[in-house]
Amino acid sequence: MEDVYITAVDTPSATGKTLAGMEYRDAGVDIDAADNLVSRIKKLARSTMRPQVLASIGGFAGAVRLPQGLKEPLLISSTDGVGTKLKIAFATGRHSTIGIDLVAMNVDDVAVTGADPLFFLDYFACGKLDVDVAEQVLRGIAEGCRQAGCALIGGETAEMPGMYPDGEYDLAGFCVGVVDREKFVDGTKIVPGDRVLGLGASGLHSNGYALARRVLIDTMKLPLEGEIKELGRSLADALLEPTRIYAQSLVKLARADLLRGAAHITGGGLVENPPRILGDKLAIRFDRSAWDVPPIFRLLQKGGGIAEREMLRTFNMGIGMIVVVPKDQADRARAELTAAGERVLDIGAVIERTGEPVEFVG
Repeated sequence: MEDVYITAVDTPSATGKTLAGMEYRDAGVDIDAADNLVSRIKKLARSTMRPQVLASIGGFAGAVRLPQGLKEPLLISSTDGVGTKLKIAFATGRHSTIGIDLVAMNVDDVAVTGADPLFFLDYFACGKLDVDVAEQVLRGIAEGCRQAGCALIGGETAEMPGMYPDGEYDLAGFCVGVVDREKFVDGTKIVPGDRVLGLGASGLHSNGYALARRVLIDTMKLPLEGEIKELGRSLADALLEPTRIYAQSLVKLARADLLRGAAHITGGGLVENPPRILGDKLAIRFDRSAWDVPPIFRLLQKGGGIAEREMLRTFNMGIGMIVVVPKDQADRARAELTAAGERVLDIGAVIERTGEPVEFVG
């Protein structure tokens, strides 16, 4: 952004008053605050660096080499935001984990292809820049990048007076990963009989919050602070639980040639996401008895009188990622994922399609 300011000294205004030495900050944009934030970001970004990164935060663009040793490298990209989960951050004044959500929504989409998340950029937009709040958000982004093993190489902080209400902001993230073509995972190797493993979610992750807020806050009138008996903690704690980052676990599985397909369970839930990795002749049959649905989802369902199918189509229901693995390698895949820190559940199988692409039994 160009440092523009007005120097209309002793020029009569429309009201007859004198304009003297106006600056950009008089229009609501504080360049000094933005510079202060950039200096803080540099320290955070350094902790996420990879050896492939050539340029540091503060330039006009980031420069990253491709990792060596790849025969035919493919670049895999994703962009996403956090959605109305931000409203909970605004209402509580808690901003330290929302950046983890931003990273997770991007790196996990990249990693379902077997790609290693290489670098990440963020976009932070607000009406008036609060450097301390922005730093909290960016600390979360840096933490998410560390968890995912990708470098935070840059971003944009946009201060736009009049565009956002006081105290609010919006976020977008951008991730690029890399995978050798021979290790690329796109679901084309999935066959009937393959096992479907579910990786446990940390909570709602970053989807369905418009409905969750409508039910829990507007309809049930539950307070954000103070323990909710059904949850064993406050509603704010439950709703702001950061999205789990599965990226490195998926990369590990792909490198071991155990991953035939993976679906990140985001908007669309367990109904609409799995078909994205299936051919026209395949379906997944989920065993609903194979996992316990976390209390937050049951509280939502009861409070809003939400039909079971709608819950499955809107929320992850406790399964944040599904991976499809060969039947005869399922035990090995489960062991690999468990060793990587995942809570792994055997929740279904791939079958020949005779009706809908996703079936639920049990």
